[in-house]
Amino acid sequence: MQKTKLFILVAAFAFFMVNFAAAQVKDTLLKPADTSKIKLSKSLDTVAKKPMTRKDSMKAKYVNPGKVAGRKAVFRSMIIPGWGQLYNMQLLNDGYGTRAGKSQVFQKIYTGGKIAAIYGGATALTLSLMDSRKSYKRFLNEAQYRQDNPGKKLDLTQYSDQGVLDGKSLYKRNSQIVYFSYGLLYAANIIDAYVAARLHFFNIDDDLSFRVMPSVINADTMYGLNLTPVLKLSLKF
Repeated sequence: MQKTKLFILVAAFAFFMVNFAAAQVKDTLLKPADTSKIKLSKSLDTVAKKPMTRKDSMKAKYVNPGKVAGRKAVFRSMIIPGWGQLYNMQLLNDGYGTRAGKSQVFQKIYTGGKIAAIYGGATALTLSLMDSRKSYKRFLNEAQYRQDNPGKKLDLTQYSDQGVLDGKSLYKRNSQIVYFSYGLLYAANIIDAYVAARLHFFNIDDDLSFRVMPSVINADTMYGLNLTPVLKLSLKF
């Protein structure tokens, strides 16, 4: 009997605590927060008027003009071959072209020659491709005709059956080489534009010099001095 009463009291107490906790959670969710009591550790005006320290200024990222110019030249050359070279020619007008004592006219002529070489090479490759494809089709038709008509010749009467097959393979390989050369020319156009744009911002004036002189490295050890002969390179900008 006493165990039954004790069990009823414990159940009633547990039911009361659960209802009380649920009421507290509901009151917390429904009651809006009083934002007027929230205090800012620092006012917005103080933060806005805070001067930039040296530590903050050092966080600014350095922009390499040569790297930016190289990206632009690559992007242009990938879209239209030779456009990157034209961009590098425009860079000569910013004053860097005469820094090394060279004439801008000569550099512009040299850059224009590279553009002419790009399109001249593309034209030569196109003519070679057209000739190879034409000859390949001619030998292919001859080989197909001789295969369908044994003992007969269509056009290339001076070639044997094996000669016709060899000629067909030769011109097919030539066409593949031309396609590969197109890729090389395209890649060379991009690489040249990128290198020229990066070198445009390198300091190569007459004040750049270097000196090589003998020296020694003194490495202290627990047993005494250890002198190692070396060559010392000094660069002067």
